[in-house]
Amino acid sequence: MPLRTRLAAPLVLATALAGAALAQDDGTPSAATVVATVNGTEITLGEMLIARSQLPPQYQELPPDVLFDGLLEQLVNQQLLADALNEEPLRLTLALQNEARSLRAGEVVSDIYEEAVTEEALQDAYDEMFADLEPQREYNAAHILVETEEAATEITALLEDGADFAELARERSVGPSGPNGGDLGWFGQGMMVAPFEEAVMALEVGQVSAPVQTQFGWHVIVLNDTRNIDAPPIDAVQAELAGTLQQQALEARIAELTETGSVELTEPGAFDPGIINAMDLLNE
Repeated sequence: MPLRTRLAAPLVLATALAGAALAQDDGTPSAATVVATVNGTEITLGEMLIARSQLPPQYQELPPDVLFDGLLEQLVNQQLLADALNEEPLRLTLALQNEARSLRAGEVVSDIYEEAVTEEALQDAYDEMFADLEPQREYNAAHILVETEEAATEITALLEDGADFAELARERSVGPSGPNGGDLGWFGQGMMVAPFEEAVMALEVGQVSAPVQTQFGWHVIVLNDTRNIDAPPIDAVQAELAGTLQQQALEARIAELTETGSVELTEPGAFDPGIINAMDLLNE
């Protein structure tokens, strides 16, 4: 139900009840403070706070008075409608059971995640990942791609005569980098097909290769520059490391609970997997 600033008649009564309920003996409200009673069912401040935490982002910044009134109205109206349900259907019962299971599991997962990520654990994971990592070599190159060896040989001759590499690439390359002067940017080992990569690694900076054949055609390559890439600082990979630690901790905890708990599954083949689509069973 949408949030509204105008209150329905039942809400006026509920708000009056809320004022009285908030005035506890010590004057301090708690999550157990009753803010409304609907048909004998109490609605607490804690329930309002949970509802507030689940609001879409566009509602999160509303003024507190609007949030309070709107959420109280929402919960009161929901309770009125819930009380009007004559019989709880099976699908609702099962959905509530799934939701409760998911929420309880989520609490445990949150605790596991929080305990798994410490400064010491992050540092250990970083050291394990990068301690023995050799600096990675990267290359910056451009190429001219043509369809035949004869065309590539002609381009090589033109370059030896002083032609501009980028201009020739724009004029003659059939590859997608042609309009950019053949520029391929920076790339590391394993990012190019083997014959191309081997030719690049054999070049000195500024040197032009002999024609090189790959499955794409014939290439004439110039090596523009090289650089070494060292291990990234820990801050740059902290999120990745934390995710790995959390996943490992969760898997370990599930394995432990599986080992110490009791899990009984039906025999393989006991059910046709297609039964998962039999939604009509929920109407029985």
